[in-house]
Amino acid sequence: MKRQILTVLSAVALVAASNVVSAADAAAGKAKAAMCAGCHGPKGISMAPMYPNLAGQKEAYLATQIKAFRDGVRVNATMAPMVKTLSDADADNLAAYYSSLK
Repeated sequence: MKRQILTVLSAVALVAASNVVSAADAAAGKAKAAMCAGCHGPKGISMAPMYPNLAGQKEAYLATQIKAFRDGVRVNATMAPMVKTLSDADADNLAAYYSSLK
């Protein structure tokens, strides 16, 4: 009985976790995105192959990478100064914005 209850609770937790909606604000991210447009393009599509396209990338991936650049986990001389003052919310909002683009 105890095992069945644990199994049911685990299944419920898994379903709930898969339905989590982002609390990030894409509109706020769009407002912050002006600083990114020079390299990544005004709509997240880069004009130069050396800069990655951000439009349509997974939100969680983008947020993680922005924070990694900010925190020095990923080292890049161009990105570091661009993201050094971003809060976690700013990074999440930027990620929400770029992930919403086609």
